Amino acid sequence: MKQQHIPARDGSPRGFINGEKGTASILSLSFLLIFLTLGGVAIDFSKSVSERAQLQAAADTAAHAALYVRSDGSVEEARDAALRSIDAILANGYFNKITNKTDVEFGVWNNETYEFTKDENSRTAVQVLANLEESRGNGARNLLLGLIGYGRFDIRTSAVYTTYFPPCFTEGFVAEDVVDIQSNNEFRDGFCIHSNSHVSVNSNNIFEPGTVVSMPDTDDLDMPKSGYERNDGLEAALRSGSYRMRLLAKLPDIIDGLWTADPASFPRRKPGSFGDGTLLGGEYNSYVHNLPYASTLLPENFETGVVNALRCGGSGKVTLDKGTYWNIALITDCEVKFAKDAILEDTLIATTHTGANSFNSPSGFMLGRQDNCLDGGGSVLMTMGGFNVAAGLSIFGGQILALGDITFAADASGVLGASLIAKGRIDGTSNSVMGFCNGSGLENAYRADYFRMIR
Repeated sequence: MKQQHIPARDGSPRGFINGEKGTASILSLSFLLIFLTLGGVAIDFSKSVSERAQLQAAADTAAHAALYVRSDGSVEEARDAALRSIDAILANGYFNKITNKTDVEFGVWNNETYEFTKDENSRTAVQVLANLEESRGNGARNLLLGLIGYGRFDIRTSAVYTTYFPPCFTEGFVAEDVVDIQSNNEFRDGFCIHSNSHVSVNSNNIFEPGTVVSMPDTDDLDMPKSGYERNDGLEAALRSGSYRMRLLAKLPDIIDGLWTADPASFPRRKPGSFGDGTLLGGEYNSYVHNLPYASTLLPENFETGVVNALRCGGSGKVTLDKGTYWNIALITDCEVKFAKDAILEDTLIATTHTGANSFNSPSGFMLGRQDNCLDGGGSVLMTMGGFNVAAGLSIFGGQILALGDITFAADASGVLGASLIAKGRIDGTSNSVMGFCNGSGLENAYRADYFRMIR
């Protein structure tokens, strides 16, 4: 009879090889390894997503901080601000060295090509890198994948911020309080009316397509019954929104700097530059010409190309008599009255007077050159108080900045390129055409940078 083979079931090598008891253990180990790998991928992927989000938030905040400081400060100050913001957000040794000073780069953003070009002298755009990289010694650590040899990997993020100027601050009426517009006015394409409170309009106004009328809540618009029917184009012009009054917040410092002819207090001739050797219509010298006090001044009493300083003290007043004032800068503490037929061209006048009528005129005052939107000729008035012209105001490439109210009645066709910004309210006019020059003639206007993230 043939002998039946019975596998050995002892502890010998032959028995272990032939035995079946270890099969489940091997399969279990295989499945365990698979589950650990899949679990490691899931856990470490979630960890990397979280870390990328933290890096992106840090880069975004750092870019905003850098550009905010760079708008008035040096490159080094801006880079330091970026790094401080990152330390405040990611105060953790694990995120050490995610951004170095060389990772904060200033430049120019091209909206058409969607490209960032480095230019350390620029104040208009910044790119910030925030990276976890093995080359920096701070690569992102895996929790479970490290068990199978994948201990670290790189995470790279970046943020780009640019400056922009809201159109309402380029040409239009902007007020923290109410903007009150009367009747029978025509607002041309591009003109903007904005209030951080609400806008009030009367009847028979025309708002061309492209006009903007904005306030935080358009339901707060104040108008007569059947106001839309009696204000052609108004409903299409309405927008919701609000602005921080950054320029007015800087106004006291700007005015104060004029006493010493600080170039940082002069208008920017182009985005990203401070006083670049020209003041309004021509060259300037960084010194102050102190004017002897007189109750009435004429154009020939001023030096051109320098800052003229006039102190009245207390409630003193001065009148600028009729004539054309060209390429003049004046800083004063007086109440300033503009006589009938006074014309300001390429002229800057600022007063620390805080009265409601710190700038005033009975009628017939012209701010800016009447040149149908040609370059140059624009003028600026800045006051710690208010502005009041009773009748016949003409503005051609003119800017008025006031910490009080702006009240005026314009000439029937005398507003063509105007930027009026008030911390108080703006009370407007009737029977006028508000034209739009798309910035021409307002090259010397003051602007405050606003910031937006590009990517």
